[in-house]
Amino acid sequence: MSSWTRDLGMGIRFAAGGGREGWIRTILTAVGVGLGVALLLGAASVPQLLQNRDDRSTARTPYATVDDKAPQASDTTVMVRDTSTVFGGRTAVGMFLKADGDHPALPPGLDKIPGPGEIVVSPALRDLLNDSANPLFKERFSEYRQTGTIGDAGLMSPLELYYYVGTDTLTSAEGGHRVARFGQDNSLPLDPFLMALVVLICVVLLTPVAIFIGTAVRFGGDRRDRRLAALRLVGASARSVRRIAAGEALFGALLGLAAGAVLFLLLRELVGVVDLTNVSAYPSDMVPTPGLVALVAVAVPVSAVVVTLISLRSVAIEPLGVVRGGKQRKRRLWWRLLLPLAGIAILLLSGRIDADMGNEAVNVTAIAVGSALSLIGLSALLPWLVEAAVGRLRGGPVPWQLAVRRLQLTSGTASRAVSGITVAVAGAVALQMMFASMHDDFNKVTGQDPTRAELTVRSMTGSGPLAQQMIDDFARTEGVTKVIGTVQAYVTRPGGKKVNDMTPTTELNIGTCATLRELAKIGSCKDGDTFVSHTGSREQNDWVDTTARPGKPVNVGPDPDFNKGAKPVLWTLPKDSRTVQARPNPSGTKFDGIFATPGAVDIKKLDDASTTSWVKLDPRAPDAEEHVRNAAAHISPFLGVDSLQAVDRDKQYASIARGLQIGASVTMALIAASMLVSLLEQLRERKRLLAALTAFGTRRSSMAWSLLWQTAIPVALGLALAIVGGLGLGVVMTRMIDKSVTDWWSFVPLTGAGAAMVAAVTLLSLPPLRRMMRPDGLRTE
Repeated sequence: MSSWTRDLGMGIRFAAGGGREGWIRTILTAVGVGLGVALLLGAASVPQLLQNRDDRSTARTPYATVDDKAPQASDTTVMVRDTSTVFGGRTAVGMFLKADGDHPALPPGLDKIPGPGEIVVSPALRDLLNDSANPLFKERFSEYRQTGTIGDAGLMSPLELYYYVGTDTLTSAEGGHRVARFGQDNSLPLDPFLMALVVLICVVLLTPVAIFIGTAVRFGGDRRDRRLAALRLVGASARSVRRIAAGEALFGALLGLAAGAVLFLLLRELVGVVDLTNVSAYPSDMVPTPGLVALVAVAVPVSAVVVTLISLRSVAIEPLGVVRGGKQRKRRLWWRLLLPLAGIAILLLSGRIDADMGNEAVNVTAIAVGSALSLIGLSALLPWLVEAAVGRLRGGPVPWQLAVRRLQLTSGTASRAVSGITVAVAGAVALQMMFASMHDDFNKVTGQDPTRAELTVRSMTGSGPLAQQMIDDFARTEGVTKVIGTVQAYVTRPGGKKVNDMTPTTELNIGTCATLRELAKIGSCKDGDTFVSHTGSREQNDWVDTTARPGKPVNVGPDPDFNKGAKPVLWTLPKDSRTVQARPNPSGTKFDGIFATPGAVDIKKLDDASTTSWVKLDPRAPDAEEHVRNAAAHISPFLGVDSLQAVDRDKQYASIARGLQIGASVTMALIAASMLVSLLEQLRERKRLLAALTAFGTRRSSMAWSLLWQTAIPVALGLALAIVGGLGLGVVMTRMIDKSVTDWWSFVPLTGAGAAMVAAVTLLSLPPLRRMMRPDGLRTE
């Protein structure tokens, strides 16, 4: 142990006091390790970040009792009603509050309940409202007076758009409900398939980081080995110089740990001001899990020592120099194949995921270990593949020969430089195959028709005047070309007759003739007409006809099954009511039951009715949707305005996709930076050689092309390996979630993106190459 301590300490002193060359190598190692450590610390902060966001969301959610019985009004109860609006693609969520007494329960972030007509907003919403570039959004809230700002404890993130509005008129008829306190956990468990996807995403994003850190500690290996040969000359043993080399790598890794920690602290301040795909967080939320921090702090320096010792096994550092020129032993293939095969075997043996069993059916350990071994196995296979491929290359132009010969001599260095992108592309291919296979489970075709209407506006209150006001106001709104509106309510058959222990019930839709033509094929129509709508299903049609009997009364009052003792409110369906065939409305739904024009039934008699409008916009008016939302807000703040979409995307699925985009962007940026640093380090190692070739008359264009080929050949082989490995891993993971592969060509754009990134890195390395080809590169001390 004393010899280890002595030699490691000597290596650290050499790294710290080894002059300009030693510091350059140490700084390159520290930069590489620091980038990787910063990303690892960021990943270690994600669990705490999500937990803090969920805790604040739970704390502000109104508490609902298990039996759904609202508490009695008291000095501490509050009437609440959720609401939301959209502006420029961003959703602002809010809540109307009405205090029942003088000491109401308060949601976090508020000092008091805002008074009637007052609004308290989040800082981000305040800035958006105060921005002179958003007059339409400011108009939407013009009826309220800003009286304060929501505190951080009441917001999920600093860029969240949230607000509280005070009112003294909120009732249960308008959707309000009474609560005694705030603090309800309404979060849903993650779908088992999405859980498996999240585990694979973590492995795919973090494995290249680990590989990059392993590559960074080997920067400058050639010059270091020549320096260590001098130690052999003064009597140091072969084992001692290896431990000294490990000490140098350890010093760079420790500096990298410190640099990574500082970089992480600097970058986490950006999460509060940068909005990546509508995701932001408070910097205080970015707190790495202590256990993971300890793991990183121990694993990085230990890995630096182990990687250095392993890399020196094939290098003979002698007193007169470093022996590398002998016949190189070919890399063995068998153990490299064991890694991916073992990973695939673990995934296959873990069985398939049963979605009905919940998250307990997901073997997180098996997925993490199996996928990690598969990806690490690809990085282990790449050096063998590059060596085997370039060993068979002969002839060609001068740039090609220079590149091939360099790869034949030091294929390991080139392989390490592109191993990160190989693993990243392979993992991305597998992820894309999983996303494609489960796409239909989380992206449902809604049947909505945005060509007939882009917006639907709904009120929980059924009112003929309200429906007409909605139609009239929206028709006058800028950018609106067509409006249809209906009042809906459920009616029952009077007399107490039941079918299968249920009172026969059907729906009553009231609208103008123009509106009813959008809902059914009614033919001729005038005010006062009524119809019986069928949807095409015989069983459903018979059920409708049990209630909708022309010439017979129906109960438009409270449903007797849910309102014991309520008196029926009868209305007779006219005898001349025609039976018509329903057609899908713009929302994609077919309405059956009774259709009536306003002159046929008194809307005031209806019980528990609702009002719906569909609005068609002028595509030439870019702000038409904002004008409609403003008009709806002026009619009633409780009107729900929703966009019609042909496809509905699951929120958890969409959230994971956004997280993947952010993680992939950061990881690809790290890989690009690592490739650039590695390439610059290789050029620095060969500075004298490049200058000598230039002095002997080698054209600079040939040197540049040789650098391009020297990068392109390993990259091409790495991408080919990534395609094969990614497809294999994707097939196994798709089988695990009991799905079939639907996209075999997902690797095309991914490999193209990888190749483009490599080309960009190569171009960035050309200016340093030109500087290193100058004659002064031949100078030595």
